This record gives sequence, C-alpha cells and structure tokens, in this order.
Amino acid sequence: MVTIGKKVKNFKATATGDKTISLSDYKDKKLVLYFYPKDSTPGCTTEGQDFRDAKGRFTRQNTVIVGVSRDSLKSHENFFEKQKFNFDLLSDTDESLCAQFDVIKMKNMYGKKVRGIERSTFLIDENGVLRNEWRKVKVKDHVEEVLAATKSI
Repeated sequence: MVTIGKKVKNFKATATGDKTISLSDYKDKKLVLYFYPKDSTPGCTTEGQDFRDAKGRFTRQNTVIVGVSRDSLKSHENFFEKQKFNFDLLSDTDESLCAQFDVIKMKNMYGKKVRGIERSTFLIDENGVLRNEWRKVKVKDHVEEVLAATKSI
C-alpha cells in the first residue's frame, strides 16, 4: 500500500510500444500514474484524451503521465493508436500494481457487484515520494486539478 509522504516501492510493468517501465525510470521527474477501469469506454476515453491534450503543460512541470488498467497489452495498443495518446499505458493483468496502490474495489455495475479498478490518480515526486492521491475520480476537470498539484510541488 502507498501512503502520502512516503516513498513508493519500485514497480515494473509492460507498456505500450513494447517497453517495460519501472518507477525508477522516472527519477528526477514527477510522475502522474492514473488508474482507469477499461480501455475504449466513454469515461476512460475522455480521461485519456484530457491527459493527452494537457501533456505539454505537464511536460513544462517536469511531469510524465502514465495510464494503467488491467487490460491486455494488445487492447492498450489499440486504444493508444485510436486515441493518438502521447504517453504510455501500462498493462497490469496480474493486478500487482493495482494491489500496490489499492485501487481494486467492489463496484456496482448495472445492479451487479463486480470487482474492478476504482478510477484513481497518484502524483509521485522526483524522489519517488507519493505527494498526492485522488480516489473515486470524476473525469470532468480532474486533469486540471492534477496539473495544479504538479505546479505546487
């Protein structure tokens, strides 16, 4: 589990573009790690597009954006291409990253209880310390809120 003000344990995951990414790759940069439920669904598409469109402003804050879901790498590649994303998507099919950030929750989907990712975002500073977290994220205006937080650290 992660805690604000504490160093985040290093992780490694497969990413779009045939890469393996770990937290240590972002030493000396801030990292926005956002977890979303499912590729190519309306809310997840909008959230990804919002991060994509704001990437330049994050870059000016020395901040990298990475999206995470339990979808397969093949699904991520399709989503990435279709939406012309300019940041990596991590495939967490074994849910190890989801467990580390405690984002798997029981959710109500059309009257049924299902286990899935609770939309969440984490801001990690240049030293690997968790500086902020947003849980139960509502997509509208979320990216602006995260960008403001990157400016304050």
